[in-house]
Amino acid sequence: MIVAATQFAPVAGDIDANVRTIAELVRAAGAEGARVVVFAELCLSGYEPSLIRDTPALVLTEDDPRLEPVRDACREVSAAAVVNGPVRTADGRTGVTSLVIGPDGGLLARYDKQHLYGIEKEVFASGTADGRFALDGVRFATATCYDNRFPELAERAAADNCSVYLASSVLTADNDSFETVYPVRARDFGLFVVLGNVLGSNEDGVGGGAAGVWGPDGGRIADAGPEKPGFVLTEVG
Repeated sequence: MIVAATQFAPVAGDIDANVRTIAELVRAAGAEGARVVVFAELCLSGYEPSLIRDTPALVLTEDDPRLEPVRDACREVSAAAVVNGPVRTADGRTGVTSLVIGPDGGLLARYDKQHLYGIEKEVFASGTADGRFALDGVRFATATCYDNRFPELAERAAADNCSVYLASSVLTADNDSFETVYPVRARDFGLFVVLGNVLGSNEDGVGGGAAGVWGPDGGRIADAGPEKPGFVLTEVG
C-alpha cells in the first residue's frame, strides 16, 4: 500500500480553485502508485474559520457537486483521497470534516474533528465518532490537527486494528507537534502516521509544509520539505 502525503497553499475561500489543485495532486500521486492521498485540514476552503463563519456558501455537503473533479480524479487513477473542509452535519451545523472519497468516486468514510481549537469552537460543531476505513486489507484511522494532541485517539485506532493513522493538519514551521506529537503517536502505538499539511498564509499563520510520514518506531520516513507544493510517497501497512 502506497500513500501520498500532500502539501499546497489553498486559496482562501475559493473552493473551485482548491478542488482543481487537489484533483491534480490526486492524479499525479496516483500515477506514481499512490492508493491513498492525504490532504491538509480545511484544504477545500483554506484554513479561514472567520471567513467560513461569514460565508455560508463555503459550507459543502457530502455529495456536493463542487467535489466532482476530485471524484473523477480518484476514479481515473483508482486512488482514495482524504479531503477536509467545512461540511454540513446532519443537524445543519458545520463540521471540520474529512471526506474519504474512494477509488470508485464514492464516499468511503466521513470524519468530523472532535477537538476544536480557539475560534473553531465558535464556528464549527465537534464530532463525536472516530473515523475509520479499510482499503486493500489495510485499516486506516483519521484525525484532524488538534485532535492529535489527544493520545486516546491513536490508542483507540491501534486497539481497533488500524495500522495507518491519517493526520490532516494546519501547522506552522515552529509548531512543536513535529517533535512532540506525531512521532510520539507513531512510536507509542505502533502506527504509521501520515501528515497532510499546508503552505502559504492562513488565519493561523504561515503553513510550514513538511508533510510526510513517521514509521511505527517514531522515525521520519518521508518529508516533503518546507516550501515546495506537491507530495511524498511512502509504503505503509
